[in-house]
Amino acid sequence: MPIVVIGLNHQTAPITVRERFAFADSLVPETLARMKSEGLIQEGVILSTCNRVEIYAATEGNPVEAGKKLVQFLTNFHSYEEVLTDEIYSIGEPLSVQHLFKVACGLDSMVLGETEILGQLKKAYDLALQHKHTGLRLNKAFQRAFNVAKQIRTETNIQRGNTSVASVAVELAEKIFNTLQDRQVMVVGAGETSEKTARALLGRGARSIIVSNRSFDRAEVLGKELGGRAIPFEDWAAEFDLIDIVISSTSAPHYVLDRPKLELLIRNRRGRPLLLVDIAVPRDIDPEVNMLDNVYLYNVDDLQSIADESLKQRQDEIKKCLAIIESKSKAFLQVGRFQRQFDPFPLITFNPLLSPRA
Repeated sequence: MPIVVIGLNHQTAPITVRERFAFADSLVPETLARMKSEGLIQEGVILSTCNRVEIYAATEGNPVEAGKKLVQFLTNFHSYEEVLTDEIYSIGEPLSVQHLFKVACGLDSMVLGETEILGQLKKAYDLALQHKHTGLRLNKAFQRAFNVAKQIRTETNIQRGNTSVASVAVELAEKIFNTLQDRQVMVVGAGETSEKTARALLGRGARSIIVSNRSFDRAEVLGKELGGRAIPFEDWAAEFDLIDIVISSTSAPHYVLDRPKLELLIRNRRGRPLLLVDIAVPRDIDPEVNMLDNVYLYNVDDLQSIADESLKQRQDEIKKCLAIIESKSKAFLQVGRFQRQFDPFPLITFNPLLSPRA
């Protein structure tokens, strides 16, 4: 069974589009089951992060047709009716396997070589595995991807410098405040990336952390781990007079902070700068707040400019990584019957809305 990848990421679609296609973890098992019951896939994994939404599938028949059907399923599932051109891609073998390996290694990430994506990919795979939505084909592919990621970490310097959302956010904060010494940080939503960002800020001198989460127990645990304190989710706005930096990642389906609300919250700040780092998809913070004086809002797409600087410094390491990935993907595909799938199905990128809408 050939492996097909369809999806969209920070390179092909802005956050305004990506957030429309995001999957909550709770929806993933039933979505994979539905795709299997409709005969779209035999095996599947859904990866949904702030920078990408992708479906990895082992399919029967022609991968090009399978990719078209999966893209149509994705747009229908999320009730997306706007016209798309190149935002969604469909990839067949051998490039689908290379793509998986690149994603695992952080080579397809906004922040080149970042490490968070490997954990996110493992989590997505484990979720599909636990619900019996993977089989021999994807199990071998993902295990090989994890091994290749480990090899690249040990044999190259691709991760040197700012290689995570957390480290880029810290660099951004230092540009705004000059120093993070004694800065007060609030984490709204106790996700993995927020935790890493908070730890990175503490490591650069931030004074303390306030954690607010819908699950107060989780907020207490994280607050204790970070040497800070937890507050109930409904009380986070009351702390704004003291806060310098807010990291928001709640996964709420709507804005948790909009311009009218923030205007009220910053009245007593007397012009002190406020940095808002919105790493949620869908976004937590209304972009309109950027119009307020001394408020600096950055979402995951805004981090791209800093990431681009890291990219320029890593060109030689990229070549080493790509050579490893090409070699390992060819070896994977040559095992057993995989070789016969090499030539017929090249990279396919197409407009999923092939027929005009009424």
